[in-house]
Amino acid sequence: MHESPLETARILDTNRAYLSTQLKLVTKDSNSFSQSPPIVTRRSAQQAKIQTRAMASKSKTGTAGAAATAAGVISGGSASGGGGSSGSISSGFNAADPRKTNKPNAALLEAKRRARNNMLKNQGSGAQECVTDIFQNAVNCKGLVRKPTALIYDESMSQHCCLWDKEHYECPERFTRVLERCRELNLAERCLELPSRSATKDEILRLHTEEHFERLKATAGIRDDERMEELSSRYDSIYIHPSTFELSLLASGSTIELVDHLIAGKAHNGMAIIRPPGHHAMKAEFNGYCFFNNVALAAQHALDVHKLQRILIIDYDVHHGQGTQRFFYNDPRVVYFSIHRFEHGSFWPHLHESDYHAIGSGAGTGYNFNVPLNATGMTNGDYLAIFQQLLLPVALEFQPELIIVSAGYDAALGCPEGEMEVTPACYPHLLNPLLRLADARVAVVLEGGYCLDSLAEGAALTLRSLLGDPCPPLVETVPLPRAELAQALLSCIAVHRPHWRCLQLQQTYDCADLQDRDKEQELHKVLRHWIGGPPPVDRYPTRDTAIPLPPEKLASNAARLQVLRTETKLSVPSVRVCYAYDAQMLLHCNLNDTGHPEQPSRIEHIHKMHGEYALLPRMKLLSARAATTDEVCLAHTRAHVNTVRRLLGREPEDLYGAAAIYNSVYLHPRTFDCATLAAGSVLQAVDSVLRGESRSGICNVRPPGHHAEQDQPHGFCIFNNVAIAAQYAIRDFGLERVLIVDWDVHHGNGTQHIFESNPKVLYISLHRYEHGAFFPKGPDGNFDVVGKGAGRGFNVNIPWNKKGMGDLEYALAFQQLIMPIAYEFNPQLVLVSAGFDAAIGDPLGGCKVTPEGYGMLTHWLSALASGRIIVCLEGGYNVNSISYAMTMCTKTLLGDPVPTPQLGAAALQKPPTVAYQSCVESLQQCLQVQRNHWRSLEFVGRRLPSDPVVGENNNEDFLTASLRHLNISNDDASGAAGGPAGDQPDCGDERPSGSKPKVKH
Repeated sequence: MHESPLETARILDTNRAYLSTQLKLVTKDSNSFSQSPPIVTRRSAQQAKIQTRAMASKSKTGTAGAAATAAGVISGGSASGGGGSSGSISSGFNAADPRKTNKPNAALLEAKRRARNNMLKNQGSGAQECVTDIFQNAVNCKGLVRKPTALIYDESMSQHCCLWDKEHYECPERFTRVLERCRELNLAERCLELPSRSATKDEILRLHTEEHFERLKATAGIRDDERMEELSSRYDSIYIHPSTFELSLLASGSTIELVDHLIAGKAHNGMAIIRPPGHHAMKAEFNGYCFFNNVALAAQHALDVHKLQRILIIDYDVHHGQGTQRFFYNDPRVVYFSIHRFEHGSFWPHLHESDYHAIGSGAGTGYNFNVPLNATGMTNGDYLAIFQQLLLPVALEFQPELIIVSAGYDAALGCPEGEMEVTPACYPHLLNPLLRLADARVAVVLEGGYCLDSLAEGAALTLRSLLGDPCPPLVETVPLPRAELAQALLSCIAVHRPHWRCLQLQQTYDCADLQDRDKEQELHKVLRHWIGGPPPVDRYPTRDTAIPLPPEKLASNAARLQVLRTETKLSVPSVRVCYAYDAQMLLHCNLNDTGHPEQPSRIEHIHKMHGEYALLPRMKLLSARAATTDEVCLAHTRAHVNTVRRLLGREPEDLYGAAAIYNSVYLHPRTFDCATLAAGSVLQAVDSVLRGESRSGICNVRPPGHHAEQDQPHGFCIFNNVAIAAQYAIRDFGLERVLIVDWDVHHGNGTQHIFESNPKVLYISLHRYEHGAFFPKGPDGNFDVVGKGAGRGFNVNIPWNKKGMGDLEYALAFQQLIMPIAYEFNPQLVLVSAGFDAAIGDPLGGCKVTPEGYGMLTHWLSALASGRIIVCLEGGYNVNSISYAMTMCTKTLLGDPVPTPQLGAAALQKPPTVAYQSCVESLQQCLQVQRNHWRSLEFVGRRLPSDPVVGENNNEDFLTASLRHLNISNDDASGAAGGPAGDQPDCGDERPSGSKPKVKH
């Protein structure tokens, strides 16, 4: 039951009366900071309060509060923009050693030193120093709600067709079927439909030549099929219709219009359902069904008109978008990332420049990525690995201001051109992590896709993801990455490694290591194999170009697609988030230590900020209930439950002695009530989510739980709320796979021990470890502790051995370790032990994760388990930090805009920090251990050559071949990108495209 404000005030007054009475009995000793008792008591906190009050009396009102926040002092007041209350609590509690110690808290001393220096500086200058608000990004998004998803198309685009080949793959039904499916799912009506428009000639001439423009314009309205077929035969895989010129302008103009709306902030994100496609179109040549390069023109428009400096183009069409690559090959403002079928050059467009070694030139060196797929049948597992191991780390480091996706669906199951097996439901999972980058400015632009069923479903599910719906479940088990994918991906990482810090996670080897036969399996060899395609032709075929798959393959693909469509559940609860909170949980407090870090105001401030951000009316407020004894005993012994129950009504002085036998625990006469209420509130959220009443949950509860062992309380924790919830979901809902992600800065020793032999629960913890010296201390939190018995491999520890870890380090751990394991595990429910003591401003954790960083991590996890995720409060001892952090998690689950974390973009221009270097070392150690248990990581631990020299299987010199084929003289890539026009090597007698016929012979 939720308490009224008056009831909340009554509860707090009761606690204050308790505290006032007890403080009269306490012997104060402010001169003995180093003589800490064996457990957390009042003395260190009292010392800190004395220091804080002394400093506050010397500084002007407002400045001291800001300086204290910047110094990481626990503050009950509001450092910035809401969430504060009167009163300030500071603590010298040392999380690294809560027991007796002879040294003062280093973090506290550092905080005091910085605050003192700031005040002396202010006093000396006679002026107040401007302090940057570490929560400003979170403050800025207070009133922001999600803008609509833009959708742009034009019904006239169905006119474009091949008049002399009715079976041509690039047919009007590609367009109409996509629109029909979007309407069936009621997606189009949920979008902001933008009016289409034609591109102007000046817009086209930004990249294409005037001759190219006029050549297509001359075909407008021409009804001479024979003449148009002859003209089409001069270009590879092209047909020209009387409407082609106008519709090509319309496709390009509509893409530009979508980008304009996103950059202007009129839409959250958007999709352009258009044709003809564009990514093969080059500066002066039609190619591969494409006439004007829609995506490249929109990107150049954003560079020239909106003055953007960082654009990421992702092209997952199964054919290499060589046109787009050439336009930006020398331009460091654009990262072009292409995943395409290659088969050592035997797949269209048969270009050397489509291989992994083409990394850009000039200032653009390192900004062009090709992941060549050298086998058919690539699956969801292969594409997810590419995104997690390469694309997303690079995107996080690049920090794009705009993301444009060349969305071809010809890698989807059933497409006769791609012959790949990516299921339609996988595309939202590829898109999802991108939606929190570039401040959500993501434009998806339709390219290829020639199986109408998989095209329509994949495109519609992509639009659904843009609208903020949960990623659909992947009905089939995610296959493991194939050996062919590992070879290509590692080679791509190797050649780009010198240019990107995020790609230096994998270790390297030198020539001497090649002589060691025992190490051979661990060493990745960067080799290049070239087969090539058919010889050039004078005229390209214009008829009978569609060569379908064998009938039996078509039938099996169709049947499989039908099963996937039927079993992919797309219905979701209308309630996005349920919320668990009850003011009675404020009763639990330390009556002997007013400055204890685990204070009632933690959840009070979180709740208050949720109200200030107008989030409470948008959530389903759950009625709290106490967990039953049987429910608590799912994770704890009955003796432990009875011990805590017997505390009810005991005198405070008796509780002080009872708590002394435990590590960092305090007790209150109402501790049992509060602890069972906290556990029961989380169970209420589990019920709401698993019964389909809510999509996700936020649990603002205390006391926390992840340190609580089966048989005793520990580290501020009484009952293990998340562990009880996981066991409850398994028992009452029959779940087989529950994922617990614990990002509290302290290792969740209790949760680990409860589940270390249970294969139904995957426990992943990121925590500060300091080689075992950080609380809770000991070896249990190290990377090599992986579980026991049947649970071996289901425990993943990521230990930080240095302080200072921030958004960048956490994002790297998530994308290269946590998310691959999570997808392989395929959870049915995600529980987050959300301690926010790794947040910036927390005095105990010493880390720098921002509130918006927590929002991003929450968003990534929400792609799992059809969005069934419950975020449960654990630690966090700066009430401002935890309030902003939890609020950003809630806004994320509600679908609101949350700023993109900067991820240390400026710092990446400097030498790597000690924290980052230590992070890389920890992740390397984790990967080496966990790859023995998770096959999705099998190739990640391979060592790369320190100086990759690429070889070929023929006698052609590699460098000469690269230079001859990368840039084409008749298709001036440098000039198109704004670079010098004379940079291109001569290509001899090859056609301007350098390509062979797209059709099979």
